[in-house]
Amino acid sequence: MRGVVHVVDDDVSYRVAIERRLKVAGYEVAVYASATQLLDRLPLLACPGCILLDVQMPGGSGPELQNNLIELGVSIPIVFVTAHVDPPTIVRAIKLGAEDFLTKPVTSQQLIDAIERAFQRQESIDELVSLRERVHLLTPRERQVFDLMVRGKINKQIAYELGTTERTIKAHRHQVMDKMRVVSFADLVSIAERLGMRDCKRP
Repeated sequence: MRGVVHVVDDDVSYRVAIERRLKVAGYEVAVYASATQLLDRLPLLACPGCILLDVQMPGGSGPELQNNLIELGVSIPIVFVTAHVDPPTIVRAIKLGAEDFLTKPVTSQQLIDAIERAFQRQESIDELVSLRERVHLLTPRERQVFDLMVRGKINKQIAYELGTTERTIKAHRHQVMDKMRVVSFADLVSIAERLGMRDCKRP
């Protein structure tokens, strides 16, 4: 199971129908009648998944819930599903990171396509978090070596810049490669590119 689809909608018949459709398609589903209900079960969002979110609901709209999650630092893809098309709301939601904006009635295929895109995005987010955690495992000196390595410096240049020996730099390089879980220099450069670290000049 790749994750949980959290369905937030005040229409009980819609929730029942969507839950049934998604479970038949093989997804794990959790349903909520309001944004407040979802926020009350916030720890569940720590697991991989996505949110299918209605726009207009009593007690807190979909966009308001999106803002609340951003403020709480919760990174989970959101797919808005609404019967009321409001271009300004769509623009704001997309700018804030919404994965998609679907208009009711929605076909099963439209839902599944949107959910799969959301899960792919979640996997990408999780991978970036994992890569950043690996970087944080580096010591300050290993981080300096990492930064210089991905900028194309060879051992002799790194040793000169850091005021140490090539032998010491080789040992640091080995530790960097080990902690970053890569087997090639190209993999290390790829990680630095993904994290936007190619131009780093100091830890």
